[in-house]
Amino acid sequence: MLAAGAPVNKRPRVDARGGPISNGPMPRPLVALLDGRDCSVEMPILKDVATVAFCDAQSTSEIHEKVLNEAVGALMWHGISLAKDDLEKFKALKIIVRVGSGVDNIDIKAAADLGISVCNVPGYSVEEVADSTMCMILNLYRRTYWLARMVAEDKKFTGPDAVRMDAIRDAANGSARIRGDTLGIVGLGKIGQAVALRAKAFGFAVIFYDPYIQDGIDRALGITRVFTLQELLFQSDCVTLHCALNEHNHRLINDYTIKQMRPGAFLVNTARGGLVDEEALAAALKDGRIRAAAIDVHQNEPYNIFAGPLKDVKNSIIATPHAAYYSEASFGELREMAATEIRRAIVGHSLRNCVNKEYLKLASYGDGLNGAGAPGLPAPGAPGSYYPSQMPRGPTSTQESHSLIKPESSDIH
Repeated sequence: MLAAGAPVNKRPRVDARGGPISNGPMPRPLVALLDGRDCSVEMPILKDVATVAFCDAQSTSEIHEKVLNEAVGALMWHGISLAKDDLEKFKALKIIVRVGSGVDNIDIKAAADLGISVCNVPGYSVEEVADSTMCMILNLYRRTYWLARMVAEDKKFTGPDAVRMDAIRDAANGSARIRGDTLGIVGLGKIGQAVALRAKAFGFAVIFYDPYIQDGIDRALGITRVFTLQELLFQSDCVTLHCALNEHNHRLINDYTIKQMRPGAFLVNTARGGLVDEEALAAALKDGRIRAAAIDVHQNEPYNIFAGPLKDVKNSIIATPHAAYYSEASFGELREMAATEIRRAIVGHSLRNCVNKEYLKLASYGDGLNGAGAPGLPAPGAPGSYYPSQMPRGPTSTQESHSLIKPESSDIH
């Protein structure tokens, strides 16, 4: 019988101070890739410390019972969501690593209540997303995408000079000069900073809004800080989003905030689809309040340009399939870093990027992440540990984890 006030539904922590020492090797822990099939990058990193399986599931109802009962670690992309009731189905889970940086598809507080550490891989594609963002901005200003599409569709730009120039003028209508325009960045994490540096090189005056970032970053980067979203929207000729999605900023760009933007401004979103109300964006594109938009992320993914509110504004929008993060180099690094974080937990090292560390403390799991790895995963060599203390370990780090208790500005992919 539970004592009064005793916590419920928490994973028991392994007591590293006592208990029998096993005669012979312990079985390797099970690590599952929840929403994918390809483990070719992860397997070489984990094969000597874990059994790796894939589920290729879109919901927990599709996950095999063995994984639900035995998996100690889970890797996941963005193709599956783990709410509290989903997390409760896992009986042995101690760590989840999101293969990417956004954790909006995981209830990180509920995970902490269950003693599950949630980690991500921040910073793996800063250059790719920043470059993709600038590519979108340049396309909006110079209308390169639409001009190339007209050539591909065999539109004729021939004839006498006057006729030819009229055709080009019509096709390039809306093109603008960059130098002297103001780029407004919402969220000045690593990607926002990388965009700022690139934009300055093209002649933009750069301003940013981020209520959580330290003072002085504006002076270090040579950009201007504003202290309200309304002020940023009012001053910007182009607005680009680089903030995390959370309960405070869902549909940050909506009918009300669009009306605060400069008439004819551009909008770019390479962060999260939920930051933009697509119905309000479609209405603004139709009546010209927003001149054009470029979006890599969408309310519903995978994105279908022939469905949803944006289907009727195809001539005013550039839409890509949540691919701004991708290059061959970044994709390989991402998977290696995610698998290495799982390995750290298994062999008893500190986790580098635990996003629910503060919630774990509040749930009375203390500092279990610093030393014994994830809650319930004892240090190597301790009774109950999976591996002996002399086992080769992965790289360590003293980098401090960051809490997501408050809506931090961050880089989300």
